Amino acid sequence: MRTTVNIEEALLVQAKQVAARSHRSLGEVLNDALRLLLAERAPEGRRSVRLPTFGGSGLQPGVDLEDKDALAALLDEAEARAAG
Repeated sequence: MRTTVNIEEALLVQAKQVAARSHRSLGEVLNDALRLLLAERAPEGRRSVRLPTFGGSGLQPGVDLEDKDALAALLDEAEARAAG
């Protein structure tokens, strides 16, 4: 969408430099900057969540994350083994 805004000269110069260095358009740089600003100021309930991760060997052979029934069965088996 095309629009007109007033930007401080020093900020415009810096944005153009970033665009030139990154081989992107000025519009792309300004869009990214605005996205970052808006994400930073998002309401508390709308921020992204970082889930903790712990070591491991990744996805185990035979696990299909698209098959919820098979995944539930594998989790039940693991729980049964852990319970003894």
